[in-house]
Order: sequence, then structure tokens, then C-alpha cells
Amino acid sequence: MPNQLLAHYLAAPDGFDEMLGADKAPRAHWRAMLANLEHEAPDMMRQRLEMVQRQVRENGVSYNVLADAGTRPRQWDLNVLPLILPHEEWSGIEAAVIQRATLLNKILGDVYGEQAMLREGLLPSALIHGHAGFLRPCHGMRHHDDVALHFYAVDLARAPDGRWWVMADRTQAPSGAGYALENRSIIAPTFPDLLRELKVQPVSPFFRTMHDSLVHWGRLCAAHGDKPAPLREGEMPLIVLLTPGPRSESYYEQAYLARYLGLTLVEGGDLTVRDGVVFIKTLAGLHRVHVIMRRVDDESCDPLELQNSLLGVAGLTQAAMRGNVVVANSLGSSLLESGALLGFLPALSKRLLGEPLKMPSVATWWCGEPAALETVVARLDRLVIKPSGAMPGQPAVFGQDLDGEARAAFITNLRANPNHYIAQELVRLSQAPVWKDGRAPGLQARAVGLRVFACATPNGYVVMPGGLTRVATGPDARVLTMQMGGASKDTWVQARARVETHRLQKSSITGEDLVREDSNLSSRVAENLLWFGRHAERSDNICRLLRVALNILFNVRFDQRGAEWPTVEALCIWFGLLDPQRKPAAPGTPAVVGSAKLPGTASALPAPIFTDAEIESALLLAVVSPAVPGLARQQQQLHRIAGQLHERFSVDNWRALNRMVQPVAPPGERPSQSGVMTILDDAAAALMTLAGFALDGMVRDLGWRFMSIGRRLERLQFQAVVLQRALAMDENGNLDWVLELSDSIITYRARYRAQPEWLPVLDLLLLDETNPRSIVFQLNGIIGTLGKVTQAQGAGGLDLLTPLKAELTALDPGVDLKHGNALLSDLLSRIGQASAALSEQIGVQFFSYTANGRQRNRTS
Repeated sequence: MPNQLLAHYLAAPDGFDEMLGADKAPRAHWRAMLANLEHEAPDMMRQRLEMVQRQVRENGVSYNVLADAGTRPRQWDLNVLPLILPHEEWSGIEAAVIQRATLLNKILGDVYGEQAMLREGLLPSALIHGHAGFLRPCHGMRHHDDVALHFYAVDLARAPDGRWWVMADRTQAPSGAGYALENRSIIAPTFPDLLRELKVQPVSPFFRTMHDSLVHWGRLCAAHGDKPAPLREGEMPLIVLLTPGPRSESYYEQAYLARYLGLTLVEGGDLTVRDGVVFIKTLAGLHRVHVIMRRVDDESCDPLELQNSLLGVAGLTQAAMRGNVVVANSLGSSLLESGALLGFLPALSKRLLGEPLKMPSVATWWCGEPAALETVVARLDRLVIKPSGAMPGQPAVFGQDLDGEARAAFITNLRANPNHYIAQELVRLSQAPVWKDGRAPGLQARAVGLRVFACATPNGYVVMPGGLTRVATGPDARVLTMQMGGASKDTWVQARARVETHRLQKSSITGEDLVREDSNLSSRVAENLLWFGRHAERSDNICRLLRVALNILFNVRFDQRGAEWPTVEALCIWFGLLDPQRKPAAPGTPAVVGSAKLPGTASALPAPIFTDAEIESALLLAVVSPAVPGLARQQQQLHRIAGQLHERFSVDNWRALNRMVQPVAPPGERPSQSGVMTILDDAAAALMTLAGFALDGMVRDLGWRFMSIGRRLERLQFQAVVLQRALAMDENGNLDWVLELSDSIITYRARYRAQPEWLPVLDLLLLDETNPRSIVFQLNGIIGTLGKVTQAQGAGGLDLLTPLKAELTALDPGVDLKHGNALLSDLLSRIGQASAALSEQIGVQFFSYTANGRQRNRTS
């Protein structure tokens, strides 16, 4: 290996190194990787790093740290080098994880069932009943196949002697499996030959097993709840993934898993409980839900029985108690995450499984036991103190950080509330190589921990051959946490022999079960699709208007501009790109105030008095700054609404979206003219790509129809405003800008081979049914698509545009299509008003489950 690669790599003298043995020689399972690096060109790792970072960025992989409406999610940090584990070592980890998951499932079933362990004294009653995660309303919960813990994750760390230890159990709503899958999909193309040479096991079969198991329990639920409605042979149970929403830390992973597993991603408001049965609110009515794979915390799942929260579903607890829905994991499973249980697991393993634990937990003391409390006080410097679960949310305290009065006060509090705390031995984590780029690229050592995942099946637990390797932020970090900016690695588990391919189950789908429409489209998703269409079109409109205005501003001298310039300037005001209220009025100049009326209802604004410098400064800002109305803000809004639909779009679609959103310009930095025009050109191309995905990459189902209606409504309103303004400008004004703005100049030139004139321009933009930018094209699209929606959904009263279309198509081109026609201007105004009213009516008809909304039930 080139010396420069190890120049900054320091093996820990008192810790375990994953790559190097005690003699500083590479371990056997790392030799192929290091040999590969040794014989590569120096720039190869830089290219790999750039490829990984580009894939993460374009795929939109993110982890939200304290995300809110005003901040963008933090990009996922994936190091290019994997963690490699040999098969012999993994076999021991796999067996230990299966044993532990089986044990915890039995404990969960007993604590919420017979409670034999409490009666026998194997678990202190105060530890269980005093834990905030023990949900009394869930006592007596029914579990199909006696499985309450459907998914399990465990955080492992390797001690200096090389042994693996359990640091924490994740049983409530384990996260990270989706990130592990995404890590593999990104890293695999960077080392394709090494994956084969090292016989790295694939992780995708684990997720197929997960899905098959959920289907199995969904069928049992449908047949054996107290409201049985057995599924037909081949009919699939409805499985949903319940998310807290886009602000949750791991929302990207939740949407990614929903898309990968083919689940419906729902929020609490998408579900309702009727007579003990959970339904999803769809455009076709209420459809029964059989399995809920949840990412919402226990206490927030049911505002009726548990904590008052908008994230959950009122009545969910009773629906699960009655066996009418499978909640994975079972409500109340957060109890198992208490570190206070760790010290009791060895005895419980012998009692419940008849065998000792295969992997020990890190030394843990529950301070609720008097002897343990005294041990903790005596060894405080070598321990980390954590909440036991009775008082969740408190940060961990490192005993070695306490001294003087702070130490005495902490011990006093510890003695006053011993049940609230546990203490764990501070373990020095093993370290693994990470690739660091920069002036001196090479390998550096960072502390690592491994999160391993298991899922229940009808035949026991199955472990993902790999996991999520978490990497510390710096060389001296004592904890691994993504919330504090930690990184990740792909985890390579070697197979003993050739990697076997997963054999798919024989299909049981018959002709009766074929699906050609998304009948489970929720009202929320349909509404978001409509608004995604509107925001995508709005972005395109603003981009084209900015490009037209800046082209005139940059390329035509003020004294040579025609009558079209005041109209373009007025349109910029109308759409918020110029703000007359922020311009200081010149002496004797009347103030110009923008109208607050709906688009398409006002007459042309008087030409404001701006200098070219003021206009240029404002429009450049509108391109790059989200602080003002313009392209940057609109792109962020588009990206935000797309985030609500993450599972609905393909990876290629997301790449186009992520490429389009440009970095926010630093405050006070003035962008160059050429730079801004490049941004506008790139944005227009990206938006055309998005439109292409919608046109050629999406099936024409109900979701697509609502998105199409949104696009058409937005374009109709924009075109109505633009043409109304154009009709009011000076008759001798140049019409090139109208055609440019409407993306129709090439068509016009190909047809007429002459300078634009009013009659052919208005005909092209008003009445040409073949022009996708014309008014009549939008009307045809909205009326036709809305007709299919209303026919399928049994709605009505949405034909506001039909009489206006008849009025428009009855125009005589030779008579009515002329400059300054007041009747034509009025018709455009009424079209704009009707489209706004139609948008509101669509919301009432399809997205509202109130007294005015339509509610229909389907129980199976």
C-alpha cells in the first residue's frame, strides 16, 4: 500500500482496529481491499468519493436534524470505504441477534400478558410499572403467531479485546435498515469487482422476507380479528407505513422503504378507525388496513388512549387489541429499549430460552437496586449515566466530566431518584478506516459501531447480512449519533461460499387480482400531487418570465425598447418579482401599488418608474434568493411539496428535482449576469425533464390525473394573465416576448416565417388545440381529465370551464382576435376567475372528509 494512504492512520494502542491486527499487519479479510487500493491510480479514490457524494446528493438521501419548515434536511454522510466482516465472525453475531430478538419478543408478550416474570421476581415490578414506556391500555394485546416484536435492531460495539457487546436494543420503531439498503445501492457500483471477490452477501433478500412476513400477518388479521373479512386467494392485504411526516429525522428512509417494499406511506390524518377497524381515507372511500408498519413513537400512536398527539390515529389501540389490525411493532414495545432491563437479561434467557446469552450486554446497573446504586456512586468516573425510561428525554452524563459541586449535586439527585437512572460502563469503541479527501488524502481512523437488523417470520427471526455502520464525527468522539452529525458506512458480510440468489415465492395472483388503478390513493397524496403539478408549472412560468425580462434588460438599450417593455415590467410586478412598495418614490411621482386581486381579473398596471439598475438588482435577487418571491423560493416550495410525495417518484425523477434546486446564494453576494442566465437555462431544462417524466414515465392513474389538472390550472391562469396584459399594450409593441414566454416562438416561425402579428399570435396562443401552451389546450386537458376523475369517483358540479370553452371556440378568428378587444380581455378574465373557483371546488369534493365530503366504506 502506498505510504501516503496510511500517513494519517493511527492505530489505537489500547483499542481494537478493524483493519489492522495487533502486529499492525492487515487482517485477512481486509487484504483484498488494501491490495486494490495499492495498485490503483492515485485519482481513483477521489473519483469514487465524488461519485458517492453525487449519488447521495442526486438521490436526495438525507437525515433531518431538528428539521423545520425553514431548514433543508442534512445530506446523508456516507464514507466510501465499507466495514468488512468475515463469515466466521458474522455467524456468531447472527446467532446472538436471533436469540436476543426471540428473548425480547417473549418478554414483551409476557409483560403485556400473563406477567409471570413479575410474579416470579425475575423482573422488579417498579422497573416495569414505573417505566414511561409501559402502556397500561395495551395489557392483554392480541398477537398473531405470538409475535409482538416484528422488527428488531441492536446497536453493537467491539471492545478492546475484540468481543462484540450489545450497547442498546431498538424495539419501538427501529430505523436505519432503509439507510443500510441505500448505502449498498450507492457503494456497490464503486467496488463491483471487490464485491464479487470477497463474496459479499446481498441485503435485498432480507427486505423481501420482511414484506412476505407482513403479508402473512395481514392475512391472519383479516381472517381472525373480531371483524373477520378473509382475503381471496391472491388478494393482498393492505399494508401501510405510518410516518410522523416530513419533519421526522428519518423521513427519507421511511419514504424510501415504502417505495421499495410497495407500501402505502400514510400520516395519522390519512387513517381513521370505525367500529374497531382501521381504514385509509382514499378518493374511492374508506379501505380497510390490515398491517401498520409504524415509525410513530408509542405514546403518539393514539390520541384517544395514549398521549394527545396529531401524529396518531384515534382508536388504534382498541383496533389492535381486538386483533383487527397488526401494528408492527406492537404498541408498548418501547419498554424493551430501557437500559435497566440489560442487567436482567442473562437470568431471563436461562429461564425463557433455557440457554445463556450468546452476546453480553455492556455492564449495566439499574440504580433502583440499592446495591447497584452504591456501585455506581463508587465507580462514577468510569460510567455514563442515562435515564432509565421513567424520565425520558434527559441527556446522558459522563461521570468523568463531573467534579466538585456538580459531582456532589449529581450524586444527591441520583440518590433521591434512583429508579430514574441506569449506569453503563464507558466502552472504548473499535476503530475502522475512513477515506478523507483533501490536501493529504488517505486513510484515517474513526470509532465505529454497528446496528444490526432482524425481522420476524412465521418460522423465527431472520437477520440482515450486514447493517448500518455508524462512524464517529472525530477521532476523540465518545458517542455515535446521527443527530450530532455522524457518518455511515456500508457493511460487507462475507459468505462462506458462493452467494445464493433469493428464490421468489410462486405467484398466487389470478386474473381477478390484476390492478390497473391505485385504489388506495389517499386524499392527502392526491391533493399533494395536484399541488406538485401547480408548483412545477409555477416554477416554469417564473423561470420563463425572468428569462424574458432579463434578456430584454441585458440586450436592449433603454431608448431602443419598444412598447412591450412596460408590459413585461408590469407582469414582473404582478407575479411579485418586482415590488413597487420597496422602491423609494421620486419627488412628484405617484406611488405604484400592486393589485391584490386574483390573477386574470385586473387591468394592466401603470408602468412603474424603476431604473434599470433597480430592476436588474431585483430580478437577479429573484433568481437566486429564497428570501424574496422568485425562482429560488419557488424551487424550494416545489422541493418541499415533492418531499410529501417521496415514495411516489422514481429515483430518476428525484435526481432531476435535486439537480434543479440550486444552492442558496450567500447574503450580500451579487450574482453575475452570465451566471444568472445559466441558472435560468438549467432550471428551464430541468423543469422540462420533470414534465417529461410526467408525460412519459407515469401511468395515467388517478394520481397522475390530479397532477395533470394542477399543471393545467396553473398554466391556464398564467396564460390568461399574460394574454390579457398583451392585449392592453401598445398596438405597435413587439410580440416576440409573448411567444418566448409561451414557449411557442419556434412553432410560429416554422408556420409563418415572418415577424409576429396579432392575428396569428392570438390564434396560436388561444385557439390552437395542438399547441400545449394555448388556452384551449389547457381547457381541453382540464375538462377531459376532470371528466374521467368525476366519472370514476361519482362526483359532479365541476364543469365551470365547459361554457367558457364553448364561448372561446365560438370566436371568429378574423373578427375577434385583434389587439385591444375588450370582450376577449373580459373572457380571459372570467377564465382566470373560473379556474380559481374550480381549484377550490376540487378541494371540497375530493380532499375534505367533512360533512361536504364523500365517504364510502370498503371493509376488505
